[in-house]
Amino acid sequence: MNLEACLPVELRGSTISRISAGLSGAGVYRVDAGDRAFVLKISEADDLDAWRRQLAIRKNAAAAGLAPAVVHADEDRRAVVSAFVADRSFPALYLDPRTRDDALVLLGRTLRRVHGLPLPDAPVHDPREFLAVLWGKLAGFAVPAFVGDAIRRAIDEPPPARDAIALCHNDVNPTNLVYDGEHLMLLDWEVAAANDPVYDLAAIALFLRMDDDACRKLVAAHDDAPIGELPARFGYNRRLAAAICGAMFTGLARAGGHVGAIGETPESTPSLVEFYQRLRAGAVNLASPEGQWWFGLALVKAGAG
Repeated sequence: MNLEACLPVELRGSTISRISAGLSGAGVYRVDAGDRAFVLKISEADDLDAWRRQLAIRKNAAAAGLAPAVVHADEDRRAVVSAFVADRSFPALYLDPRTRDDALVLLGRTLRRVHGLPLPDAPVHDPREFLAVLWGKLAGFAVPAFVGDAIRRAIDEPPPARDAIALCHNDVNPTNLVYDGEHLMLLDWEVAAANDPVYDLAAIALFLRMDDDACRKLVAAHDDAPIGELPARFGYNRRLAAAICGAMFTGLARAGGHVGAIGETPESTPSLVEFYQRLRAGAVNLASPEGQWWFGLALVKAGAG
């Protein structure tokens, strides 16, 4: 594809460099135009109506200050150009004991604003159905017994009653959070849809390895009210998010040529903390099948724990 043709006329001739290819298969590029920077994202979505819905959600989020501003969209090429926002690392803000409580309040209030965005005219997202599809794609591939058990349990476990449905991001993880030093925004709105808002809270709690106290503070900030015990829906959605993300990364490992399970157990699988330590040390690469395999297993282990 001619990347320059995806840009508005005034940005053509800019320097374009690849950033990454996300889990959605989208190509992501940085566009440097003098002292200005932008992000070009090209989706592989075939469904034009679905692409238009996601673009509308993204524009609503941008108008609310919850996503980078959209400056150009080309539906024929499924391309969107948005403002580049320099990231100062929300995980660093959260992991610093001096700023952890402030980070939890910022995160909870930001997600509450996400959940206040207009609902799309589309069916409610059912994470269990999505997990069942992912599990079906793993048929014939050897996964550790504890992974298969956790995924099947998440598919079969009936969800607790929910209080409400809201527009949810449905992929709240550290790589999709951009903190500019004051405001928090979210990237990658491709799977945003109506869902139980607790799902977003539970998913980011999983990735950031939040203990119960941090989870309560997050939920309290989101609900703008103190809570006692975490609702049953929180633990349920945390297990569900772990199974979904674990299945996704296991599937990516398979697509990349990983041979599958060779006797891995919960005891031989690194915890999320250990995996992140190896990642920072350069001992594992998340872009490799091996790194994706161990990340998937660590996520499932974290959810089961």
